[in-house]
Amino acid sequence: MYAYIRGRIVRRQMDALVVEAGGIGYRVLAAPGLLERFGRDGEETTVFTHLHVREDQFALFGFPTEEDLALFEMLLTVSGIGPKLASSVLAAVTPSRFAIAVVTGDAKTLTQAQGLGKKGAERIILELKDKLKGAAGGAEAASGGEAVPAAAGADAEVRAEAVSALVVLGYAASDATRVVGKVFQPGMGTEEILRAALRERVK
Repeated sequence: MYAYIRGRIVRRQMDALVVEAGGIGYRVLAAPGLLERFGRDGEETTVFTHLHVREDQFALFGFPTEEDLALFEMLLTVSGIGPKLASSVLAAVTPSRFAIAVVTGDAKTLTQAQGLGKKGAERIILELKDKLKGAAGGAEAASGGEAVPAAAGADAEVRAEAVSALVVLGYAASDATRVVGKVFQPGMGTEEILRAALRERVK
């Protein structure tokens, strides 16, 4: 219903941000760690939003970037993960670190989120990894094998991890392969490639 709200930060509460836009004050829910990333009271900001609807409640959740929002919505597809816990994950772990944790099976990083234990983190990794199966291979087939130049060894492995991590963040597999091929330089690590790819998307 709402893609984003652009307006002035009126105030923040323990778990919410009040943004005034067009004479309307929107109360946008966000975990405490996310609230710090929206700017100061009185400043203009853009909040990317997700309207969560239940039988007894309409709740508007907000995020500072489109990557945060895409990741939040993907987390909601994981069994046992509700909007408050998904928001807590994003408050504790940046999208790039989250994506790499899923690709590498790093449950410990995900348990930094308040309320998320080891079993919940492992379930997230398991379910999202299932969605990533064949992503890199499908991208290569879609691009005719031309988007990413041939490489071997460690460089090929980190590039494949970066492609999968971008898919976690909502990229189409073919787009992920293309942007990784564009930003990749020999010797780069997975997170370095991912950060460069996200910067390239913003351009």
